[in-house]
Amino acid sequence: MDVTEAIEKRQSIREYQDTAVPEEKLKKVLEAARLSPSASNRQDRRFVVVKDSERRRELSEAANGQRHVREAPVVIAAVATVPAYVMMCGVPSYAVDAAIAVDHMSLAAVSEGLGTCWIGAFSQEKVREILRIPNEYMVVALLTLGFPRSPGNPKTRKPLDEMVSFETLEE
Repeated sequence: MDVTEAIEKRQSIREYQDTAVPEEKLKKVLEAARLSPSASNRQDRRFVVVKDSERRRELSEAANGQRHVREAPVVIAAVATVPAYVMMCGVPSYAVDAAIAVDHMSLAAVSEGLGTCWIGAFSQEKVREILRIPNEYMVVALLTLGFPRSPGNPKTRKPLDEMVSFETLEE
């Protein structure tokens, strides 16, 4: 599967089969995160892989009771280890770097026949406590991972001409 096909097929999956993710597939997804770019190649991030059902249940509660967080066989927490670093453009690098890594994992998952859902609605404090993450780190996202039970909802996107400008952004 090429990258364009993976982008087109990627869906936010909220229903998973009760099937473990094979280690070789999980490793390919994690390798995609490892290979993703980061500001100044600093690689100031860690990924916590959660398979334990009780810990996933706790994460689900910390994520406003989202059922798919509990039901996915794997949840990956993307953690920024230096959230104070700001790029020259004024943007904190941790949000960009983690987003790129999570996106790489999502696309690698599609190519492995897996589904994901990016979770941003969670309690920072509760997730830190559950995963024993130091307070100076920032949990940027949770990513559910597993074999989809259903294909997910069709994508609806604005037309390209409503999203792209050339040379300037004058309206």
